[in-house]
Amino acid sequence: MRFTTSELAGRLGGTLIGPDVTVDGASIDSRSLVPGQLFVPIVAERDGHSFVGAAVDAGAAAYLTAVEPHEGVRATAVVVGDTAPALLEAGRMARDRIGDVGGGVVGITGSVGKTTTKDLVRACLAAAFPTAASERSYNNELGLPLTLLNAADDVRWVVLEMGARGFGHIAQLAEVARPDVGIVTSVAMAHVEYLGDLDGVARAKSELVAALPGSGVAILNFDDPRVAAMGSQCGSPVVGYSVAGVAEAEVRAEGVTLSDGLQPRFRLVTPWGEGDVDLSLAGVQQVSNALAAAAAALWCGVGFDAVVEALGSVEALALRMEVRRARAGGGDGGGVGPVLIVDCYNANPVSTDAALRSLASMAADRRVALLGLMAELGEVTDDEHRRVAALAEELGIEVVGYETDLYGAARVDGTEAAVALLRGVGSGDAVLVKGSRVARLEQVVQIYEAAE
Repeated sequence: MRFTTSELAGRLGGTLIGPDVTVDGASIDSRSLVPGQLFVPIVAERDGHSFVGAAVDAGAAAYLTAVEPHEGVRATAVVVGDTAPALLEAGRMARDRIGDVGGGVVGITGSVGKTTTKDLVRACLAAAFPTAASERSYNNELGLPLTLLNAADDVRWVVLEMGARGFGHIAQLAEVARPDVGIVTSVAMAHVEYLGDLDGVARAKSELVAALPGSGVAILNFDDPRVAAMGSQCGSPVVGYSVAGVAEAEVRAEGVTLSDGLQPRFRLVTPWGEGDVDLSLAGVQQVSNALAAAAAALWCGVGFDAVVEALGSVEALALRMEVRRARAGGGDGGGVGPVLIVDCYNANPVSTDAALRSLASMAADRRVALLGLMAELGEVTDDEHRRVAALAEELGIEVVGYETDLYGAARVDGTEAAVALLRGVGSGDAVLVKGSRVARLEQVVQIYEAAE
């Protein structure tokens, strides 16, 4: 989105130093900056002001600064009191511009499924409108305004993830983004270390629903009682979705089945029409995410057939329920290895349960789950790891803990031992590799698959 530096200085209460130039989007990282963008140095573990010169060398058209403009840097500067609040205010500028051309914002929050739902919503909306969306998991006070600022000038819908690591976080993001559509996917044991318990998680997530205007809509997962209850807290209409057949839900999935590769097929039933959906994503949990996306896109005016086609076009992101057949050098000492379900981007009890159930549904001689730590669970850490281990036993899955004893099962430590475990799994077997980011289980998969 293009702005002049004089516009930015006026809105941010800053001082313009140098010629008035036009910037197109913004970046906080000099390494990934696109020529023409505004560079916004953030002061955190490192002071971003140290990289102003590198950003200008990379093509930044101008930069914000909370210190004196850098000597020897030949670029326009906008001097502000603090660059982080200035970035949020610049995000508000971009949101105003979107509203001026009749566009809107979809906000998505929830304990699990935010990123996949975001990708599904983006695909559905893009079938009918110029659309932008958060990159990867840009869901905080830095990523959200950057997404707004980097949207194209003709954008009609921007799809934003909204994360919460404390109370008031989503409310702050919603104040900047002013969403017209709010999707809440779930309330689960994620970030309870910061939010106390499930009721605390629900309270934090409900800040999105409370921020919706009367002209907007709340898209709520009626299979989750805490999410369904949020409907009473908003002044906008509510559209519910359900996989479990909740009668009050307007958008439902019927006749769900899984292919051999775990891709779901189901009948999409909505007030806008009915039809069969074949997802490319793996795991039965993706059906709920697809329903949320369909409800949002249909409410926004995308045609039913276009929604069905778009839902099936979305591929899995790296490390998120990727179903792979191990290459030569894997199980049995060579040739074709086992089926790998690689789902180690993150882990919490709900997503781990879903991944285990997907593994259990696969035709395999043996099913093994290499599980790393589920982080940020606070006081329920021990209980939830034991409960997951009990579910795995019930499903006939062998659990091996990766650098943790919390599952009360066999344990391996280090990538070498974990890779040796995978090499011992046969070609007719299936293995789930899952853990929170701190476990870094993707390194195990990379080394295993690279073996000759």
